[in-house]
Amino acid sequence: MRLVLALLLPWLQFFTIGRPFAGIFCLVLQLTLIGWIPAAIWSVYALSQYKTDQKIKKALEGR
Repeated sequence: MRLVLALLLPWLQFFTIGRPFAGIFCLVLQLTLIGWIPAAIWSVYALSQYKTDQKIKKALEGR
């Protein structure tokens, strides 16, 4: 679900992973028609990093 959100509304996805300042910056980038594609790519990349961070956190808690 977050991946679809990252592609359609990249700025909103940043708020769901707890990065509001990046979300605001992404919204400004997305407001330009040319900026939509970089914003979507950045959002998908940030989502990937978020998932990796969550996996690492879960693995360290299991110790």
